[in-house]
Amino acid sequence: MEKVSILHLLTAAKNPSPFDVNMAYDAGFDKVMPYTQVTLNEVMGLVQDAIFSRGPSGVKREAIFIGGRDIDLAMDMLHSAKQSMVPPFEVSVFADPSGAFTTAAAMVAKVEHHLQQHFSEKLADQRISIFGATGPVGACSALIAAKSGAKVNMVAHRSVADVEAKAALYQHRYGVSIQVLDGTNEQAKQQVLAQTDVALCTAAAGVQVLSQALLTANPHLRLVADVNAVPPAGAEGVDATMDGKQIAGLKILGLGALAIGNVKYKTQHQMLKTMLEDEKKHYSDFMSAFDMARGIVKL
Repeated sequence: MEKVSILHLLTAAKNPSPFDVNMAYDAGFDKVMPYTQVTLNEVMGLVQDAIFSRGPSGVKREAIFIGGRDIDLAMDMLHSAKQSMVPPFEVSVFADPSGAFTTAAAMVAKVEHHLQQHFSEKLADQRISIFGATGPVGACSALIAAKSGAKVNMVAHRSVADVEAKAALYQHRYGVSIQVLDGTNEQAKQQVLAQTDVALCTAAAGVQVLSQALLTANPHLRLVADVNAVPPAGAEGVDATMDGKQIAGLKILGLGALAIGNVKYKTQHQMLKTMLEDEKKHYSDFMSAFDMARGIVKL
């Protein structure tokens, strides 16, 4: 009799994400076991307890999911989990803190698709400015775009120094080139957009970072993407359902939260399903999610 499939969900947060739990069950896992307020030094013990308790046949029916909110901690936990494996006692591990890896992957994959479809241009040739860049989705978007060859600007909303510190950390840790631009007022945002091809709005829900006036003053922009589904839109005029349509009165294309979310959902679902069904072991981060999202967008 085949053993039940188990997803061990590790998170540094107080509670596991109900979204991730639902996604795991929908992907086909029989059981989801959450471990909350997990510290980095606890990961190895938890992982090895999981892999050594079922034998080589049972361990094929297990996987590890890493949640939380801190993308760097999630990456550290992913590395620790990988280092904990003792073949043949080995399972797949997928990190997606706050859904940021799959959301950012979906947004950048959709941006890449529309650049190719509407302008015959590559992601690597773009100047991409990210508003709300210090949150998990903004940071992941910056990393994915930078690793894909784009010129990436993280735009400071409050403190330029704080964003510069983040960018320096990412450059050192992930080997990318990221610039920081001042976006603390409307005039500063105007200067940012003057040197931007693609604007990504990843600020907190209900926070508008780009007004219609700013977009109208910068008609050379190719595309504006917004992950905010809560009114008001992060970019005025970008409806949540937009999927590469022109913003009213402008030639700029809009990409809304629901269009991005559809690909995000499919990406996370497929990555969870792959851990369950593929005998090959996967250690998946934001670039793994981007690879998956690109494939889904091309379907």
